[in-house]
Amino acid sequence: MAQPTHARRQADWWRSAVIYQVYVRSFADGDGDGTGDLAGVRARLPYLAELGVNALWFNPWYLSPMKDGGYDVADYRTVDPAFGTLAEAEKLIAEASELGIRTIVDIVPNHVSDQHPWFRAALAAGPGSLERELFHFRPGRGAHGELPPNDWPSQFVGTTEPVWTRLPDGDWYLHLFTPEQPDLNWAHPAVHREHEDILRFWFERGVAGVRIDSAALLAKDPDLPDLAGAPDPHPFVDRDELHDVYRSWRAVADEYDGVFVGEVWLPDAERFARYLRPDELHTAFNFAFLSCPWDADRLRAAIDSTLAEHAPVGAPATWVLCNHDITRTVTRYGRADTGFDFAAKAFGTPTDLALGTRRARAAALLSLALPGSVYLYQGEELGLPEADIPVDRIEDPMHHRSGGADPGRDGCRVPLPWSADAPYAGFGSREEPWLPQPAGWAEYAADRQEHDPHSMLTLYREAVAARPAFGEGPLTWLPAPEGVLAFARADGALCVVNLAATPAELPTHSALLLGSGPLDESGRLPQDTAVWLRV
Repeated sequence: MAQPTHARRQADWWRSAVIYQVYVRSFADGDGDGTGDLAGVRARLPYLAELGVNALWFNPWYLSPMKDGGYDVADYRTVDPAFGTLAEAEKLIAEASELGIRTIVDIVPNHVSDQHPWFRAALAAGPGSLERELFHFRPGRGAHGELPPNDWPSQFVGTTEPVWTRLPDGDWYLHLFTPEQPDLNWAHPAVHREHEDILRFWFERGVAGVRIDSAALLAKDPDLPDLAGAPDPHPFVDRDELHDVYRSWRAVADEYDGVFVGEVWLPDAERFARYLRPDELHTAFNFAFLSCPWDADRLRAAIDSTLAEHAPVGAPATWVLCNHDITRTVTRYGRADTGFDFAAKAFGTPTDLALGTRRARAAALLSLALPGSVYLYQGEELGLPEADIPVDRIEDPMHHRSGGADPGRDGCRVPLPWSADAPYAGFGSREEPWLPQPAGWAEYAADRQEHDPHSMLTLYREAVAARPAFGEGPLTWLPAPEGVLAFARADGALCVVNLAATPAELPTHSALLLGSGPLDESGRLPQDTAVWLRV
């Protein structure tokens, strides 16, 4: 018997969901100590329900020394005391579910913290021990082992520091990121078993899905060869044995109707699609769209290529404008170079925030009209700009490992403003938050925006509520002037975005559903403006 349509939609909620990314440390402070926590999130669940999101993706909330914003995990079964307790996480998952909001947690399988029990045991056990087989320990090269085992580069773009650290006993250990994040050896069966147990641990507590950090980096060539000479296949990116890992994970997820979203940065569309085969990951992040400049031709090409990549495996696309690693949208779109590249980040890059905000509003309607799921990073719905963090307050290891050249990622992680007239813009702290809020931050406060019909928050609320008008059908491009994107979806809904320098005539329509800004006096669509129309 065929499954009822409503049941299929419930089971496949992730195919068209709006998923809100929560960076807990900066979302809301429930206990007043300057750090966001689970109590703060629980208190703001009604806000998230009113925004209309279908799920929350939480950056790591596990026990961690916080050498890399929580992506250095010491214990996956313990919530870091800075954020709360495991019992509070369980309450949060349950309370969100009661409001119709699912929970997605973050798993970082490439590495653990150097404070993880496994790594501490490996250090204590010494060279040649069984404990060290869980990681990548090797003797050095050179006459006295004084040189790193190979020439692999750091995965923090713009840094030149080695990915090997030598211990006093002579062994070197591999860390593609910071020395405090030793890479796990995925050729060891215990590593597989542990992560499958971690998945079950959180699925048992009611999470609906798992986001997989650095999903294409886990497997390493056992010989750890140099990169010089461009070995094929790559010794640590997108290795074929990874797919067996994700097939086994998918079997676990299927036991709980859980879903996966992978962080997969790959230029090869065919290789990327392999991760989305029906027995592997459900979805993967779309970085081509995220990093694309505000240019009609390039945006259309990014959209077309994304849909084409996903079509062969029947997976839904994902759309995102910003996340906890990426320059805030209103700042990026106000710059001369509106694309994003980690290697191009620099201090003092000028931006026009009024221009960037106008474009960000249009981009919000564009992304929410596309077929697939949408990820919304906290604060984007408030139109927050990238903040300039005083150099002596920057915590991001990207900054420090670049010798101070890279401004790091803290500028998009500043604590959110909730109440304009409260201390620290209502973040909840009795003392200054862990990252300083810039002057004027209160003007973006949620309580100031919620009753303003022209605010970014109102636009996002209205857009999320109206998004079902586009149905579940495919995208069909419509004829449009140069610099204008226009497409139709199911149920007669159209999206038109004008990136050209002159106003554009609207296609024939019966109603204007929503606009990122007003039409001009002649009823035309101004530059950097988007509308949703009903045919």
